[in-house]
This record gives sequence, C-alpha cells and structure tokens, in this order.
Amino acid sequence: MKKPLAILALLFATTTAFASDFAREKRWADEILPAILVGEPIYLEQADKHRFLTLFTEAVQPKAAVIIAHGMGVHPDHGLIGTLRQQLPEAGYTTLSVQMPILKAEAKPGDYPATFDEAAGRLEKAAAFLQAKGYRKIALVSHSMGCPMSYRYLKSRPDAPIAMWVAIGNSAVNDTHQLKMPILDLYGAHDLPAVLDNAPKRAALLKGRPASQQQQIPGANHFFEGKDAALLEAVRGYLDKTL
Repeated sequence: MKKPLAILALLFATTTAFASDFAREKRWADEILPAILVGEPIYLEQADKHRFLTLFTEAVQPKAAVIIAHGMGVHPDHGLIGTLRQQLPEAGYTTLSVQMPILKAEAKPGDYPATFDEAAGRLEKAAAFLQAKGYRKIALVSHSMGCPMSYRYLKSRPDAPIAMWVAIGNSAVNDTHQLKMPILDLYGAHDLPAVLDNAPKRAALLKGRPASQQQQIPGANHFFEGKDAALLEAVRGYLDKTL
C-alpha cells in the first residue's frame, strides 16, 4: 500500500504546487486597497466561485473600455499597470484592471501555464462585466506573463468581444494568425533577453495583418521604468487610431 499512497501524495503535491494562490491574492488586496485613490474595487466571480479583484476606473466621456492584465505574481495596480489603468481614462478609455492568477512567490515562469485556463476565465468575466456596463468597444492590454494568459483567452474564445490587443513585453511566440483583431506588439529597447530575441518572430507573425504592428520604445526596460509617458503615448495612440 505504501507505493500507491506515495504516488497519490506526489500527485497531490504537484497539483497544489501549481494551483492559484488565493491567500496571496488576498494579501495583495489587503495591501493595495487602502491606498487606491483612483478607481473602484470590484470583485468578480469565476467558475469555481472564487471572487477575484478588479479595479474599475471610468472615463468621464468614454470612447471605449480597456481590460488590463498584469504580469507574473503581482497585482492590478502594480507598476506600469497602475499607470495605464489610472491615466488611460483621462484619454477617454475606461479601464478594468484584473487580478490575474498568481502562484506562490517561489514559482517559476514555467509553472504558470497551469493557470492559463483560469486566467482566460477571468478575462471572460471581465469582458462580460464591461458589456453589462454598456461598452461595445473593448480592448485588451497585457504585460509580460499577462500576454500568454491573454493569448489563451483570445484563442479559446474566438467570439470574445475584444476589438484589439496590445501585448507589452511579450516573450512568447504565439500563433497570432489565429486571432482576428489588430495587435500591437510593444516592447522596450532594453527588455528581457527572451522578449528581444523573439521580437523578429513576433514581427513576422504580424506581417500582413491589417492595422497590426510592432513598436520598440527607446531606452525602456521590461517594466518601462522612467518611460511611463512614452508607454502611455504608445498605447493611447494605438487605441485612438485602431478602435
């Protein structure tokens, strides 16, 4: 009996190692919510009844809405995500920044694909929330690990109400030929090696797609530190001409 029990224990350990860390999500929420001055915390419910945080910031005269998906292990007001969610409304774009699935702090990037289906479900709920608010034009903006998560959503939901996708600091090479919407592949000149190395492959996949393009921000690193204005201008400019 010991051998089967050992196998079951190993399987359980493997499963839980890659399960979303809801306790860590709550700790992030407890830390950031008291300091949120712009936008409204909204909890949405995923298929397993887990309630996840989003930050909803309405534009005064909205032209469209933008779902924002952050990178690995952080929260919906982190770094450049906070900049975009707070400042895009000033340009007429309502934002909904979503708490994406996160794992334990010691998790590696290679552990995260186990969360992609859950991530797709959260983005689907975010889009439904915005549609219920009356938004008919919805864009998706994602950063880093949020990019392959967003790709899983867009690929698995071909009828998703997403009019365009901005992928920031994307290291993955996804088959974007399968997607219908225009895509902006945006990255920094000093981005992560994987982002830079795969840039030509991502550009090749965008070639010939109407309104799609790749753009490099001079002097920017993966987190666009000190380049908030350039990032905001690139994203806003693409939204303005594409939506």
